[in-house]
Amino acid sequence: MEINKLIDHTYLKAFGTKNEIDNILEEAISYDFKSVCLNPAWIEYAVESLKESDVLVCTVIGFPLGANTTETKVYETTDALKKGAHEIDMVINIGWAKEGRFDLVKKEVEAVREAAHNHTLKVILETCYLTEDEIEQAARAAIEAGADFIKTSTGFGTGGATVQDVRLMKKVAGDKEIKASGGVKNLEDLEAMVEAGATRIGASSGVSIMQGKTSKENY
Repeated sequence: MEINKLIDHTYLKAFGTKNEIDNILEEAISYDFKSVCLNPAWIEYAVESLKESDVLVCTVIGFPLGANTTETKVYETTDALKKGAHEIDMVINIGWAKEGRFDLVKKEVEAVREAAHNHTLKVILETCYLTEDEIEQAARAAIEAGADFIKTSTGFGTGGATVQDVRLMKKVAGDKEIKASGGVKNLEDLEAMVEAGATRIGASSGVSIMQGKTSKENY
């Protein structure tokens, strides 16, 4: 198992400056992570900075609350791809999931799926706010709508990925993949998520994981 290629090396803080972004990009190149996951404002800069590497650029849509309109999420996706993003991580409308309106969740994911074309689409459920039944139904709606991955968390909710939630998502994932994000701080955490069924890890702790250390970061 190539641990580095499981990791989306992540920086999504609101106050990130060019210095922080440069550091993330340098780390991603050094450790040859699968991708960097950055806010949309940094897409073009990241694409240019990483052009001599095989590190992908991932960005977030409807982030972190998921409460944007569908039309906004579609525009964000189209704009992100024009700027060179390779992968899209979108947040569902969590309120719809809490209401049991999984038909609306599915319809919105379908719209973003169409906008994303053949690019990898990961759909964030924000599991900390959902019951087990809601997690299963939201995951199923996302999969039926064409998501490539179902993802646990934004890292900005009340909790991140748990082994229990990953196992639950795996039950309904079929041949789709699972991304565990939020709270994966060391190699032991990563291995537990992988054993539960995750095939991608979103973390700001990628360097600590690779060095066998435990990060103090919350995401």
